[in-house]
Amino acid sequence: MRLHILGICGTFMGGVAALARELGHAVEGSDANVYPPMSTQLEALGIGLMSGYAAEHLQPGPDHARPDLVVVGNAMTRGNPAVEYMLDARLRYISGPQWLGETVLAERDVLAVAGTHGKTTTTSLLAHLLESAGMAPGFLVGGVPGNFGVSARLGHGKPFVIEADEYDTAFFDKRSKFVHYHPRIAILNNLEYDHADIFPDVAAIQRQFHHLVRTVPGNGRLIVNAHDERLAEVLAMGCWTPVETFGIGRGDWRATLVQADGSAFAVHRAGNLVGEVRWSLLGNHSVMNALAALAAAAAAGADPQALLPAFAGFESVKRRMELVGEVNGVRVYDDFAHHPTAIATTLAGLRAKVGEARILVALEPRSNSMRQGAHAAALAPSLADADAVVFLHRPELSWDAGRVTAALGGRGTTAPTVDALIAALRAQARPGDQVIFMSNGGFEAAPRRFVESLRQA
Repeated sequence: MRLHILGICGTFMGGVAALARELGHAVEGSDANVYPPMSTQLEALGIGLMSGYAAEHLQPGPDHARPDLVVVGNAMTRGNPAVEYMLDARLRYISGPQWLGETVLAERDVLAVAGTHGKTTTTSLLAHLLESAGMAPGFLVGGVPGNFGVSARLGHGKPFVIEADEYDTAFFDKRSKFVHYHPRIAILNNLEYDHADIFPDVAAIQRQFHHLVRTVPGNGRLIVNAHDERLAEVLAMGCWTPVETFGIGRGDWRATLVQADGSAFAVHRAGNLVGEVRWSLLGNHSVMNALAALAAAAAAGADPQALLPAFAGFESVKRRMELVGEVNGVRVYDDFAHHPTAIATTLAGLRAKVGEARILVALEPRSNSMRQGAHAAALAPSLADADAVVFLHRPELSWDAGRVTAALGGRGTTAPTVDALIAALRAQARPGDQVIFMSNGGFEAAPRRFVESLRQA
């Protein structure tokens, strides 16, 4: 079958493309922004990429045939030329999540990782643990896991691990993506308000999470954050599946910190010591992700005690506190954090590791919720562990970032461009500093440009 994927360079749709190609389909796609790392991964797989959304991409041409099926990404909207042609020509079409659910997941034991934060890291870690147990899982991750080097693969075993996003499916299907996955084991990692562009309030997100809960069978398992009251409210709406909880100092799976920065912790299950984890990740949020992944792997049949050594070999996903360079004692990180809770927990973990060393933050309000100002009031408190903050305030930002920097008590400034932001950081940085660039977008390659500016000084 010949598939054309609209929005192919997104991390999810790029993973769909890789799986379709592995299944033997002829795959091509188009995107408004054809750029690495996904474009590089797809080209290596022999998948043709077209720039833009021209109707001609879906018509027979000298270098491509009319597709048998169009797989539509959730960034596509009515008015898009390719979408309008697809509908007018009555081409067969389907959303990415529905195609995945029907074509790849239907015969697999699906382990779905849901939550406002930590999905990508937890999904990658769970796949790594199952791989270390010899279970050869398939997976689809919204990033590139360091241990695998690709965002998706079919795998040879029965388990399939998937990042289960609550964002909507497509312009014609406004349900959350994860309702298409029908997992046997589901992690509910946390639940906070986000995606202000599609959810009016947190109750709307809770309803979608409960739709996911309704799809997990009675002989499956729900792995649920013991600290999260909003998830408890979701389960109170009705639950038909055995639940195991996890937490730091509470839950069926419990962690006790051995190191304050989260780099070492003991694990207990139902009051019995499982063992100790030592790894390279930092922060309480990373410990919670680890507990969730370990509990899910155990629910899938792996021996949790035997899995503990595998944590030391876990290589985190790119752009999750990724060290991109160290120049003259200045360490520079690229991080995906784009929600106040994720910002706060990431900085707290780094603070616990570096002690009194200065932490400088460069922050781009890139997500839809950030750009709409939905998290503006919580941003300054989330930056409490930063010694200095440079906030990228592009002219098109619809709200005044000055109220965030003003609340930082002299620790915050704004910059109108990435060039100005890099210059502001360069003027402040000194040996021993930890500099973190935080954005869920490309940030115009700011972290690596900053490293290069340090080298040229």
